[in-house]
Order: sequence, then C-alpha cells, then structure tokens
Amino acid sequence: MKPNISYTVNHDLCTGCGICSSACPSHAIAIMVESGRFLPKIDDDLCKNDKGCHRCFDVCPGIGCNLIELSKQLQSETSYEDQYIGKYEKCFVGYSNNKELRYHAASGGLVTQMLIWLLETGRIDGAVVTAFDNAQPLMVKTYIATSRNELIQAKGSKYAPVSLNKAAKMIKEAKGARYVIVGLPCHIQGFRKQTVRDKILREKIVAYFGLYCSCGRTFNLTDFVLKERNIKRNELTYFAYRDEGCLGSMVAKYIKKPNQKSSLSISLEEKTYKERYQSYYHPLRSFFIPKRCLFCIDHYARLADISFGDIHIKPYSDDKIGINSIVVRTPKMLNWLLEAQKDNAIYLSDLEADTLNKSQIMAKRKYMRMGAYLKIARILGNKTPQYDIYLPVNNLFKYSIEYCQTRIQQFIGSHKILWPLIKVLKSKAPIE
Repeated sequence: MKPNISYTVNHDLCTGCGICSSACPSHAIAIMVESGRFLPKIDDDLCKNDKGCHRCFDVCPGIGCNLIELSKQLQSETSYEDQYIGKYEKCFVGYSNNKELRYHAASGGLVTQMLIWLLETGRIDGAVVTAFDNAQPLMVKTYIATSRNELIQAKGSKYAPVSLNKAAKMIKEAKGARYVIVGLPCHIQGFRKQTVRDKILREKIVAYFGLYCSCGRTFNLTDFVLKERNIKRNELTYFAYRDEGCLGSMVAKYIKKPNQKSSLSISLEEKTYKERYQSYYHPLRSFFIPKRCLFCIDHYARLADISFGDIHIKPYSDDKIGINSIVVRTPKMLNWLLEAQKDNAIYLSDLEADTLNKSQIMAKRKYMRMGAYLKIARILGNKTPQYDIYLPVNNLFKYSIEYCQTRIQQFIGSHKILWPLIKVLKSKAPIE
C-alpha cells in the first residue's frame, strides 16, 4: 500500500508546495509553518489512506517526478529539446514596456506584464499569484488576481517559502473558466500531477508560468537579514527582496518605535534601508536552503508552458533597469507572447539556448552533482526523490565534501542559537 504525505515529511522530502492539502478528498491535511517552512499536518482521524486513498502521495513533487514522461504528454508539439532546459519552442530576452513595472520588478517585469495583457485582452479570467501579506509582516499569501492592481501587488521575488495549498480550491470555486498558475518548478510539478486525475482543474488551468529556481529559502533567511540590520518586523511599512532595477536591492522602509518608558512626544519618521541584492544575499545562499532543494533537478520549470528568470551574462547583465530571459515551451504560448509584443506591451529579442545555459550556471551544476548527491544520501540511509532523467555520478569525492559542507551550513541556519557562527562562515558559503 502506498503511504500518505507523512512519508514525505518524515524523510525530509517536503518542498512545502501545499498541493497535497488541496488534493486530499477528506480535508485531512493542513499546511502549517514549522521550522521556518510550510509543512503538511495530517489529521489521522480524517485520513483515509488505510482505505486505499493516497492522493496526497500521488501528487507530491517531493518524492520526485517523471519529467520526461510528462513533458512528452504536455509538450508533444514542441520543436526543440535541451539537456538542461527540457523541451522548448523558442528562447527570448525581453522586458515590460511599462517602465515603472520594469524597474520595480525583480527582473524585467515580463511575468506581471504578460498576465496583465492576457487579462485585459480577455484571454484569461485571473491568475494564481503570491504577494506579501500586509496583515502578517513578511509572510506570504496566495490569491487569484483578477485586476491589474492585484497583479502588480504580486510583482517581485519572494525569497521565502510559498505554499499554493488553497489554489486548487480557489480555482474550482471561481466563476471564471480560464486561469494561470504562477509558481516554482515544484509547484508546477505538483499541479501537473494533480490534474492527471482532476478533470475540473485540468480544464480551468489554461497555462502555467514557471519561475527559474536554484533552490528555495526558509523564513529564517529574512529573520537573519533583518536581525543583522537591526530592523524589526513590526516596524516595517514596506519590504522587497529585490527592487529598483535589474537584480536590484533589498529595500526596507520602517518606522522606529519609541521606547515605551519614554514619556516624550516623538515625531515618528519613516526610514529607508537599501542594500544591493548580491551584497546581502549571495554570502547566505547555503545556510537557509531546505534539504529537499539539494535534490532538485528542475531549474527551468520544465513542465511550465513558459518559464521566466534573470540572465546573468553580458551584454544583458549590463542592463540596470530590468531584463528577463524566457523559455517558451508550447506553440500556443509562443503565439500569445508574439501578440503581446505586437500590441507593444512587451519587448522581445531572440536568445540562443546555449547562451541561456551559460547565464544560468546552476542548471548545469544541478545536473552534474545530482547523481553524486543522491548516491551519498542513500549511502547515509536517507530516502531520495526519483526522476526519469539519467543522472551520472560525477566526481563522488568532490561532491561528498560539498554535500557535507552544505548540510552543516543548513543545520546552522535552522538553529537560531548557532546564527553567530554565520557571521564567521558566511563569506565561505558556496554560491548556489
């Protein structure tokens, strides 16, 4: 008998995507924040796994995914295939022609601009997006955006866990019939697995927008960054991991609250803190990575209809306003993209797949190290995800050292009492 989602949690394979919760017909799974991550909690009294229900396990991307098999089914008309990118129709660089959106999005604003164009031209009824929750500082919320303003509110990167646990229910209950899912590779894998047996969901989701992902981060990343800079959550009025141009800066606006013991009337002034993205982020890139992300092979979101990300290679990296790279995987999406360009909503320029791969070094690194990482984990007695992609075991000694170093850093990052060590070790953290 197949297990339920507790297998994924017990073996530290959970990506926190939340898809299992919406797939459970008994409503036995709640998504909770624990140890800086979203994790599913099962109500054993409601769970029907002992009666043969294992839908939560079937949709789980944490246990792995048959990427090649599913891409053949979903992208059968696609013209090209690349070892790292997967199946694709065409690659581009581009950006939104709305200058403000382009400047304040994480890259070139193409995700938001394309969704706005699709919505305003009547091609979709809404999109599942994620934004920071004003009611809970630095937590995230997922919702169906049905207006330009709601889409703009979700712009930019969220270097924090994102759960789409309510997305399927929202789509099913929504009056419209055409929705887009915006998510990381693991989100899209989970949704693709779920729609195999969920006809309503399959018919109402008309496109998947994937976001390149090197690896996720826990909520502890933000806690650490704010603590180092003496900024408190309850003082924040605005926060963005990446704002103001290509790659951009962390921007935190906050109001320092007076000492409660002071009886003086103090005029409160909003302060702004800015720091370049690479300056605060890169040195911390191993300490706050969930373990499961070490075993991810899907950098480019292979099962999406279109994937978006940065492009870190000249001459594109000279752009300081904002620029995206794009992988288009289906003829339908290519037509939409070209129509948006014709309407002057976006700018596009052709991009070679080889150039894209050179700019996304993590795509190749994941492939080169993954066979060794999986073997090391199994030798240590750990359960690992299963893929239908051939993963050679390269340089086992080198990657054994790298794997152990990263696991030590993850342990430090997950225990706040050890955070003082990060100040000493962070400059030595490997760039993921």
